[in-house]
Amino acid sequence: MTVHPPSRSRLRPFVGLFLVAVLLAGGFFAWRHFVGAGANPPPTRGGWRDGTQVVPVRVATAQREDLVLRLKALGTVTPLNTVTVRSRVEGELIRVAFEEGQQVAAGDLLAEIDPRPFQVQLAQAQGTQQQNLAELANAQSDLARYRELQGKGYVSGQQLGTQEALVRQYEARRQTDQAAVDDARLQLTYTRIVAPIGGRIGLRSVDVGNLVRSGDSDGIATITQMAPISVLFTIPETELPAVLEAVRAERALTVEAWDREERRQLATGTLTSLDNRIDTTTGTLRLRAGFDNADESLYPNQFVNVRLQVSSTDSIVIPNAAVQFGAKGNFVYVVGDGDTISVRPLKLGAADGERVAVLDGIAAGERVVLEGLDRLREGAKVEIIPDAPAPEAPAKRS
Repeated sequence: MTVHPPSRSRLRPFVGLFLVAVLLAGGFFAWRHFVGAGANPPPTRGGWRDGTQVVPVRVATAQREDLVLRLKALGTVTPLNTVTVRSRVEGELIRVAFEEGQQVAAGDLLAEIDPRPFQVQLAQAQGTQQQNLAELANAQSDLARYRELQGKGYVSGQQLGTQEALVRQYEARRQTDQAAVDDARLQLTYTRIVAPIGGRIGLRSVDVGNLVRSGDSDGIATITQMAPISVLFTIPETELPAVLEAVRAERALTVEAWDREERRQLATGTLTSLDNRIDTTTGTLRLRAGFDNADESLYPNQFVNVRLQVSSTDSIVIPNAAVQFGAKGNFVYVVGDGDTISVRPLKLGAADGERVAVLDGIAAGERVVLEGLDRLREGAKVEIIPDAPAPEAPAKRS
């Protein structure tokens, strides 16, 4: 009996069923791997504990320390003295004795105007003075003779009185002549233009050979006092009571000047004065702070951020990032015993940058949550993640 193998046409249905079964099995395992893993992810940091999901968080500890109350404001560096150097007489500029941007002292020679016309005026005034002095001396001599002759009866009283009046006239003219000489000499001194104050001189407005006048609006140059210097800034009227309390107590209030990005502190000074009225359009008060500015880190008209230190109080302090805002007010997540979360309402005080004072709600030493706040609730379990260690400085090559 001969057995014939099954033909290929008979095996084709079984091969098709086998391939379908393989595809279904592969799809099932793929579904279990991707979909099932998304529904029940493998435990990571935090994981599950006793059937309860544990939330990883970072915490900070409430500390008792001195919190400095600082008021932030926008300010402008303002020189205490700025002078536009102008000529007080008219004439040709024959010399410029300074370099642009130079530091000058009060009394330094800056420029010189042609003095010859003023020397001529002085000589004329002195000549007129000498002529009138000679006439005065002659009139005084005649008066002495008239008095002698009047005693002998040779000169009448009227003649004597006339001579006395002439002498007084010449004496008055002598005073006028002296004033004219002094004025001519003063005009001559004005041909030498000196610095009225010390400071940094700016770019000059005229060159040698130009005719300068006292009425020139731009003048010759501008001198700005660089040290000491001041900063003008404003604070809201609601902050005024705290400042006034410190000022009336005669406490020196420290003022810090920071750059535009508030990344670098430029200088430290003190509050020197307050304006005498509040601006009704803005509801702010202007204040002035003084700075030594020996290194000229502050430049006139420079924009700065101002931090005015008003007071310092012993407070319980936490980071601002830990404070949450809800319908019932401010609160924080406190990590208690067993790393269990409790929601704690707060009463906040003054803030200083990234820190804020807590008047009521938590005690010193309690831990508050900084990061990982999204999945927290009352009674939730947490796992505290330690802060990353600071990177070590690279070793110096020998």
